[in-house]
Amino acid sequence: MNRFDKIFGLTSEARVRYGDGDFTVLSGGDFVRCAATGEPIALPNLKYWSVELQEAYASAEASLKRYLELRARKQKR
Repeated sequence: MNRFDKIFGLTSEARVRYGDGDFTVLSGGDFVRCAATGEPIALPNLKYWSVELQEAYASAEASLKRYLELRARKQKR
């Protein structure tokens, strides 16, 4: 994040393809949204995602939360 991000904030959501160990920005933007919490994640801070589900997570805790939610849904079926 640079000094302008701190002044103006994150302005546009990027479209991203998540791969094993890296991700590719398909359409430019400043951030992606966490699938578990909905909070924006600046692309330079993006560390957690699911290749299978193609979604990003703000933290390891958010990733676990999402995993448990999806697991609970599968068990209800």
